[in-house]
Amino acid sequence: MAQEPSRPSFPACPAPFNLAAHVLSQAERLADKVALAVLTASGAERWSYARLRSAILGTATGLLETGLTPGDRVLLRIGNTVEFPIAFLGSIAAGLVPIATSSQLTEPEIASMILKVKPRLILRQADVTCPDTDIPVIDEQGLSDMHSLPAAAFEMGNPDRLAYIIFTSGTSGQSRAVAHAHRAIWARQMMMDGWYDLRETDRLMHAGAFNWSFTLGTGLMDPWTMGATALIPAPGTAPAQLPLLMKRHDVTIFAAVPGVYRQMMAADALPDMPRLRHGLVAGEKLSDALRARWHGYTGCDLHEAFGMSECSTFISGSPSSPAKTGSLGKPQPGRRIAIVGDNGPVSAGTPGIIAVNRNDPGLMLGYLDAPEETNARFAGDWFLTGDQGLMDPDGNVTYLGRADDMMNAGGFRVSPLEVEAVLNHHPDVIQAAVTEIEVKRDTRVIMAFYTAAAPICESVLSDFAAAQLARYKQPRAFVHVETLPTSANGKLLRRALQPIYEALHGET
Repeated sequence: MAQEPSRPSFPACPAPFNLAAHVLSQAERLADKVALAVLTASGAERWSYARLRSAILGTATGLLETGLTPGDRVLLRIGNTVEFPIAFLGSIAAGLVPIATSSQLTEPEIASMILKVKPRLILRQADVTCPDTDIPVIDEQGLSDMHSLPAAAFEMGNPDRLAYIIFTSGTSGQSRAVAHAHRAIWARQMMMDGWYDLRETDRLMHAGAFNWSFTLGTGLMDPWTMGATALIPAPGTAPAQLPLLMKRHDVTIFAAVPGVYRQMMAADALPDMPRLRHGLVAGEKLSDALRARWHGYTGCDLHEAFGMSECSTFISGSPSSPAKTGSLGKPQPGRRIAIVGDNGPVSAGTPGIIAVNRNDPGLMLGYLDAPEETNARFAGDWFLTGDQGLMDPDGNVTYLGRADDMMNAGGFRVSPLEVEAVLNHHPDVIQAAVTEIEVKRDTRVIMAFYTAAAPICESVLSDFAAAQLARYKQPRAFVHVETLPTSANGKLLRRALQPIYEALHGET
């Protein structure tokens, strides 16, 4: 029997609709409540719901006063500051389409993205890279000045219209522009019970930067939608400092990638955090050993979620339904998830590709201006994630790895082809192969293996990569080899690189 467990239906998104209006729906009722606190070792910068709403709608007014009209695209080149979510939601409130990009991206990477998305305006922080263009630019001071402008009205419309664009690495080696509808925020309600157990009384701390999609969704927009308080550590806060901040600020839910949890537990002990209810994990696969270790330190559970840029998260464990040992959890209530083989959904216990039904309200509209590439990701009614798994009769999903060679760097998905393309342009490199290598238990890094007439100084290759790739895409080590493993037809066998590393350095 085909494996797609029965799920309760999810209500359709209301119309007319605006994503930002939905996020701020509790703001007037909770005007004086703290919506956001940016935490430092000595205190916090606090934003009430009234102040946050005023800044967002003032920004919407300011952007429209530049002459933009609904549907125009706005490129965000803003770093780890509160100005990022304000500009993001202000754009959407006005009916504009923000393009969220990582501040770590290099000028060549951004230049390529600009050609794809054709923004009408760039919002830029001075120390964030951006190529010279003829596109008008508003700096950080200009954005800040907009906060006090009169509030714009929310631009309401069809929930299926384009709301925002984010980029994700593709198997082709080129970043893909993922187009999301306003309804994407409506679908995130399935995470509230299916992953978070998020309540208005919660104080949710996210360890990520403001301009990361994981932080923007889980750490900011979802707490604000529920009327909860979002807590974000100030830039430069080390993982070792987070437990004390959690204790001081009565954190009830903490969210981070597994690597942050590992770094936090590098100390012999953690301070008592009596208000902490549970932790949330996404972006990388969570090991059972790390889950058990965190519980031993804190007495609290970790709940993992699985997803992707094209659909956020859709499989998870939760306080009311913890994941079975060794599994990712179950499809969130309201989701239609299947394991798909060559002929559609497969039977329970049969491996295949994890897939999302094309009618999921959180699924992307498509890759921008790339209908063929979008259609290639579908098999009938199912969007294929590219990740392998199997589902047991009770709906528990076990992750079996990538169906391709995509890498994961601290929660960012990175194509090895993109990194290899850069390294192969180095004049002394004959050929490069890039993959994730497990250097020790629960620790994986991007590593480059290359052939050349002689070993190249590692700092030379590191500097070469840094000039063209965002920090999270850059290899952490470079290994000179005589030959690279290939198939009979000459295709690189990236999965054969781990044994080469082990042979050179000893097994992990």
